[in-house]
Parts: sequence; structure tokens; C-alpha cells
Amino acid sequence: MVLKPFKAPGARLALLTKRAAMALRSTPEQSEVILDLSRLLSRCFHPTPTGIDRVEYVYARELLQRMPDRLAFAAVHPAGGYYGRLSTAAVRQFLAFTTAKWRNAASPDQSKNKAAIIRHLFALRPRPVPKPRGPRVYLQVSPHHLDDPQQVGAILRAEGAKFVTLVHDVIPLSHPEFARPQGAEEHRRRVRTIDAYATGIIGNSQTTIDALAPHMQNGLAGRSVRVIHFGADPVDIFGTRGLAVPSRPYFVYISTIEPRKNHLLLLNVWRRLIQRLGDDAPVLMLIGRRGWENENVVDMLERAEALRGHVIEAGEVSDNEMQELVSHARAMLMPSFEEGFGMPVVEALAAGIPVICSDILAHREVGGDAPDYLDPLDGLGWLRIIDAYRRPDSPERVAQLARIDQWRAPTWRDYFDVVTDLLDEVAAPGRP
Repeated sequence: MVLKPFKAPGARLALLTKRAAMALRSTPEQSEVILDLSRLLSRCFHPTPTGIDRVEYVYARELLQRMPDRLAFAAVHPAGGYYGRLSTAAVRQFLAFTTAKWRNAASPDQSKNKAAIIRHLFALRPRPVPKPRGPRVYLQVSPHHLDDPQQVGAILRAEGAKFVTLVHDVIPLSHPEFARPQGAEEHRRRVRTIDAYATGIIGNSQTTIDALAPHMQNGLAGRSVRVIHFGADPVDIFGTRGLAVPSRPYFVYISTIEPRKNHLLLLNVWRRLIQRLGDDAPVLMLIGRRGWENENVVDMLERAEALRGHVIEAGEVSDNEMQELVSHARAMLMPSFEEGFGMPVVEALAAGIPVICSDILAHREVGGDAPDYLDPLDGLGWLRIIDAYRRPDSPERVAQLARIDQWRAPTWRDYFDVVTDLLDEVAAPGRP
């Protein structure tokens, strides 16, 4: 009988442990991703979101699904302005609360909502930054506190992280006449922060990246740059039915009322339509809050008796109401002078709703051949096409519906495939 050497269980376990450790060392170490939610926290008392709010929310939702073990949350807290980490469990609850709030903005008990928000903010109080155990990427997808380069630098040092940021537009620098008086300088500081610290840059369009490049003293070379169009999954956008909509044919425009959005053109077009058609004129639904430097538009909305009953300023509405209004509209109108992306264009097309928009680079990039494009100064052109679109079977509208059938909507799934790849590229060993 041949005696085999005896190996104690402890020795066998040690050998297995050693092999496992070697295998782990041979696998590239995945980075921790820290998503900054400062924007969502700072706007938590607002009943309805802006486009930037929605994007930050979608990042939180999608990255939680894709990388729950790698993802952490942080913010510059609105109560005190201190930076710190956030409880992931508290973030999940806050996201669920935010979804419900946006869908039903006109809650009958605002005091109850305010108390709930305060409870969430307390649960989301900033916590100390833990010591890094591996590579980290700090991801900021809003301009919140980017105008303070010292604060961003301090955050990156505390985290020991590389910086990836999403740029929505450079309009305050390229078109300062459309910004608030201090807007250009604020945006200039944001770009300086990106220029100084960003290893990775995400652009919502090539138009945005092309506009950013001249303002980057250190250039874009050597950075990881991606152009990714925001997703527009129709099941998420237009899923609610049953709310009241105007009985007459109507058009919608979703936008803050500000000079860049060119509301004045539409109001003058509607005055002409009413003169021609009387009670047969379509309705214009304006969805969005009043912004800045809009005195002429506000004067017409409040004092032009001819527009009364034909132009409805809906203001800030819940997601449910907005979805229902858009889904029955003859078309989405978008006559703005300049955009970084044009989210309403993509979302309307994704839901099969025709779009009539200004002929600018950002709209062409995301809308392709589907929309009808007009110069934002061509009042007579807008008058003619809106008059045609008020009839559901007009040749112009039928032709666009056929083009929409050939248009492919960008999806959030494809979007975050690219985002994940970028985050891994930035965190790769040896990357400066």
C-alpha cells in the first residue's frame, strides 16, 4: 500500500486562498464611481424639474442598476454648503420620493410635502469621505458648484479621484446676450474648472463639444471625450393617459420663458392666426416657468386680449399633465435661437409626435431628417406651417409622420453603455 502524504485542511485552504488572491490581482481593479447629486438636493423644494434635474436623476437611477457595488453618492449639501458622502439607502428613498413628486406636482398638501423634503435632506446629511481602497472617479453631471474651482479641487483631493463631467451647453459664453447679466462670467468659471481638472468630458452633442473647445486653454487633447445623445425611451416619457386636454387642435412648447427661446415669434404668429381664423384658430399651450428678461412676452401674455383663450400659459405642470398634453398635440414647437441639445425634440419624436423646430445645429444633430425646420426669424414660414399642421391629415404633417417612422430614437441603455466605458477608461492604471 502506498502512503500518500497528508495535507492538513488548513494548508489546503491556505493554498486555495493564495490562488484566489493571485486571480484577483490579475483582474483589473474596478474603480469606485462617486456621483454628485448636489443639483437634485438643491432643487428639492421645486415641484417640477428642469432638463438638467432630469438628467442627474436618470444618472442616479441607471448607475444604481448597472454598478450598485461600485457606486457611491455625494453632494454639496444645500443646508450649510458642506461636501460629503450620502447614504445610498437614503438616496434610493429620495429618488423614489422625487419620482412621485414630479409625476404629481400639484399635491393638495404642500406643507406635508415640505416636511417630507426636510426629512429627506436630514437623512441625506453629508458624511465623511472614506479613505480610498482603489481608483476613484468623481462624476458631476450638472453645473452645480463648478463655478468654484477651489471647491472642486478640494473635493478631488479629499476623494483622491479623477474628474469626469457632463457639459450641457456653452451658450452663456457663445451667446452672452441670451444669458443673465452675470451668466457669462459664471459659465467662464465653470469652464476654467473643467479645463483645470477634467480627465473625462461628456458632451450631450457634437455642437456642445465644438462650442466648448475654443474656451479650453489646455485643449481637449489627452482627455477622454465622448459625445452621447440623451436617451428618450417612450415608455418612460409618455406612459400616462386620462387627463383633460383642450378640445380644439393645439400645439405645445415646453420651455422656460426667456429671450433665447423665442416665445415672442410664436405669440405674433398666433395673433395673425386669430385674425385670419377667429374661433377656428388652434390653441398654443406654453409649458414652463417664467424666466428672465422677458418683459415683452409677459406683457403680451397678460395684456393682449386677442390672445386670450387661444394662448394658454400652463406654467409648471406635473409630468403626468405634460405627457398627456404632448401626446395629443398637433406638434411640438421649438423656435429657440440656440440649444445645446434640445431634449423636447428628441422626446416628442420618440413618442411619435411631430416637431416643428428652428433650423440650428443642435436640432439638426438630434432630429435628423424627421422634423420640419424653419429659420427662427421666419415668422411667415412659421405661420404657414402651423396653419397647415392644425389639420391632422395635412400633407406636411402626414409626411413628417412617415419620416418619424424611419427615425431611430437614442436610448438610455446605449447612452450608459458609453458612459460606463468612459468611466473605466478614465480610471485605467497609468491614466494621468
